[in-house]
Amino acid sequence: MPHTPLLDLIHSPADLKALPADQMPALCAEIREFLIDSVSRTGGHLSSNLGTIELTVALHRALNSPTDQLVFDVGHQCYTHKLLTGRREGFAKLRQLDGLSGFPNPSESEHDAFVAGHGNTSLSVAIGIAQAKKLRGEPGKVVAIVGDGAFTGGMVYEGMNNIGVLNNLIVLLNDNKMSISKNVGSVARYLTVLRTSPQYFRAKASLESVLGAIPLVGQGIVRLLQSIKQALRRQIYHSTMFEEMGFQYVGPVDGHDVRALEELFTNLSHQTAPLFIHAVTVKGKGFTPAEKNPGEFHGVSAFDVEQAKTDPDLAPPASFSTEFGSCLVELADRHPELCAITAAMKYGTGLQFFYRKYPKRFFDVGMAEQHAVTFAAGLASAGMLPVVGIYSTFLQRAYDQLLHDVKLMQLNVILAVDRAGLVPGDGETHQGIYDPAFLSQAGVYLVSPCNYAELRYWLEQLVCSFAGRGPRAIRYPRGGERPALAALGCSRQPYTWAARQPGAKTALVSYGSETEDALDAAALLAARGTPADVCRLVQIHPLPEGLCEALQRYDTILFAEECIRCGGIGEQLADALLAAGWQGRYLHACVPDTPLPHADVASMKRVLGLNAEGLAARLGEAGQTAAESAAAAATASNVG
Repeated sequence: MPHTPLLDLIHSPADLKALPADQMPALCAEIREFLIDSVSRTGGHLSSNLGTIELTVALHRALNSPTDQLVFDVGHQCYTHKLLTGRREGFAKLRQLDGLSGFPNPSESEHDAFVAGHGNTSLSVAIGIAQAKKLRGEPGKVVAIVGDGAFTGGMVYEGMNNIGVLNNLIVLLNDNKMSISKNVGSVARYLTVLRTSPQYFRAKASLESVLGAIPLVGQGIVRLLQSIKQALRRQIYHSTMFEEMGFQYVGPVDGHDVRALEELFTNLSHQTAPLFIHAVTVKGKGFTPAEKNPGEFHGVSAFDVEQAKTDPDLAPPASFSTEFGSCLVELADRHPELCAITAAMKYGTGLQFFYRKYPKRFFDVGMAEQHAVTFAAGLASAGMLPVVGIYSTFLQRAYDQLLHDVKLMQLNVILAVDRAGLVPGDGETHQGIYDPAFLSQAGVYLVSPCNYAELRYWLEQLVCSFAGRGPRAIRYPRGGERPALAALGCSRQPYTWAARQPGAKTALVSYGSETEDALDAAALLAARGTPADVCRLVQIHPLPEGLCEALQRYDTILFAEECIRCGGIGEQLADALLAAGWQGRYLHACVPDTPLPHADVASMKRVLGLNAEGLAARLGEAGQTAAESAAAAATASNVG
């Protein structure tokens, strides 16, 4: 563990304020070392947090949390905030069951204003909180901390159009892509110091008040002066867009100068309008591998710090994502109309391979999932074959576009849905538990392979054999294939039997990675004297032809899926069996409509009853209930 004498003293923002200002650079260095060491042990988001240390320290020094509230966009850059608000011990179990969440969460601390897992949302949230403070007469400022990547999404601009005159609202742009040139930086720094001094705010307000009171011409003079000021700022550092939206623009400022940032934020108590502060930072600051490859170290599993220092180009492990990316390149070799689209997740979705070979047919639209899907619709309408690589949790944001811009015209758009099912670590905001329900409701043809062989076969089918069939999707989990599922191979059939036992009157039905738990549950049942067959689906919507007929012979069917109950595939199968006249006992093991914990997948399955033991216990309880009912009926008959 790193030596952190200053950080050891901090258990609340009040402790931070008690330290001398000249110790802040040393404290930031300690925080940086702590985060590198901690995240290397547990995994988590590294690059983004290393880039926001000084910003967060300065904010907590100048403001008074929780009276002043910080709203993080996406939220994965909140680790320093958590350290400064008394949660250091929780980092030992970061993103683990009953441990510290990797995102802000009000149920965890009064210092967390809002749950934040998706991007582009912080400004709208902050405006709402700031307006509520005004309506309730409550003190305090609201700071939206927004990364430059969020400005590729439309919600930010919708929010900026509705800031009104909120003088308790601050937007802090964490810009880790732009740089300040030497000749512009000195002028910008001088004007920033000038424009953020208390004297400036008072003089500006007084001058506008006096000039505005001059009969007939006063307001015109004020507008003229504002126009001259905006024209000057356009020439210096192109900031007028924010001022035209109603903000007072400040910046660019050095996002790693903690002393200057503290002075800046302290002076903001005199603001008279919504403020927009443009801070320039380095993503991965202070850890050379993360600075060189911020994408690789954005979200990481546990890693060896010393090895990373000598080999910053960490080879990605084999996974469904990399298998998909490699297969798509092979298909693109044969299909010149094939294009790939991602929403700021090139590496996460495995599309870096496609980008390297076919850069002109690759499109990263930024953090704009809605645009990604409608853009794909436009490409498809013009004869191209777009494949949208997207996380399940982010596809939710484009549901309207899927319905209206893709489905209505039955366009040839392929969705490659990554991180499908339960996702470790990130908790309730990043779970892929809704896509089977909402994609099937939209009438999208949907397959869910459980191993690499099935992924490659069915992806090729969606590209080559389904032209004219409209939108279709392939969904697969995070991480690599499981050995037990790899052994099943690829039957090339919409469904198949993964295990069969003589005399079985019980069937477990599942798809994707949950198939392994169904197989293990069947083994447990067999050991207890209850033979059970296992049916695995690959095509999950529409339900495969002949499936209901094949299941008619079973007295009990348990359908297990990492999906919500309402609208899930299990619910659809129950309806189809009922319509086919089946009268057996049907059990549906799924995800209840409650927030999921941040934990590894095995722990979540144990909590949800989706592991082998839970499935076997569910069938055991059902069998016991059936036996008790039969005994009761027999007793009643004898008594009669």
